[in-house]
Amino acid sequence: MAKDTTGRLHVQVKTGGKRKLSSKLWLERQLNDPYVVKAKALGYRSRAAFKLLEIDDKYRLLKHGMSVVDLGAAPGGWSQIAAKRVGSVDGKGKVVAIDLLDMPEIAGVDFAQLDFMENDAPEKLNAMLGGGADVVMSDMAANTTGHRKTDQLRIVGLIETAAAFACDVLKPGGAFLAKTFQSGADADLLAQLKRDFATVRHVKPAASRQDSSERYVLATGFRGA
Repeated sequence: MAKDTTGRLHVQVKTGGKRKLSSKLWLERQLNDPYVVKAKALGYRSRAAFKLLEIDDKYRLLKHGMSVVDLGAAPGGWSQIAAKRVGSVDGKGKVVAIDLLDMPEIAGVDFAQLDFMENDAPEKLNAMLGGGADVVMSDMAANTTGHRKTDQLRIVGLIETAAAFACDVLKPGGAFLAKTFQSGADADLLAQLKRDFATVRHVKPAASRQDSSERYVLATGFRGA
């Protein structure tokens, strides 16, 4: 181990066998990421939990008794935070997590393994919630190709689909939160969100890596269908 510029111990991973340099660097970053370490200590399933915590602390999205939908929820870090904040663990609020992948059970969270892009997905969700949602949130990221412009279009396309789903299930006054990446490809998306919501802003929590273009679009005050 070595110390970094802050005086903290820095774990270095040796390159050996079939381990590629890119894998070594990723593993080294994970081992030295304070949010990864803290997530493990607190029992959160991913470091992304801290991003939602920071956003919610500032903008007060998640309130006791609310109904929340977590799109692309696996492994469940955001669902864990939502369940605690809306009180679904005690039966006061409701959290529904949706993903194509299976996800281990989380207390206070109802899980649906389905494709939210399917035509009947909003109907299924409304049945699970017993009505509309107060918040639809998504920490999903599109699969990348390595071609910058193609990847930007894929990312924006995924958010547009998630936003359309949100507009199908949100109650008037509801909120939509989704991961995006800084680019010039989202002008049409932002224009549509501004038509559907009273306030639209970009936010970048401290838990987002500073060398990443990752940020979140937060739309509040849904105007209703």
